[in-house]
Amino acid sequence: MPRTTRLSAGVVVARETHDGWRFLLLRAFNHWDFPKGMVEAGEEPLAAAIREVREESLIDDLEFIWGRDHTETGPYSRGKVARYYIARTRTVEVTLPVIEELGRPEHNEYRWVDFDGALKLVSPRVEPVLEWARDKMDGSTHRAD
Repeated sequence: MPRTTRLSAGVVVARETHDGWRFLLLRAFNHWDFPKGMVEAGEEPLAAAIREVREESLIDDLEFIWGRDHTETGPYSRGKVARYYIARTRTVEVTLPVIEELGRPEHNEYRWVDFDGALKLVSPRVEPVLEWARDKMDGSTHRAD
């Protein structure tokens, strides 16, 4: 049965530090979110999520140590649904590349923030995604090497 909503896919990108986990948030105008974008025709959502992280931040060392489970937002912005996965990265420096069609980066800023910092920045639509990620991460025994 065809999907009536438009699906975007992204990744809750997490980096372990001496002070705990930090989440990558990207800002477009006044909106903070995890890297994500539209799933293209014939593309698997996880592949789209990985592609979007690479395109938006140049991070290419994602490790899906919590598995490939995902969560989705409710419909927003004319029926769009966002699906998120969780992955660890060891990348510290993020690059916001210029999008040729736009003549500027897609995002204005990035930040690595802890859970409380992320909760203060994200919209109510993204809060359940952040809480889901924290619960999955807290319930695991994976640690950075």
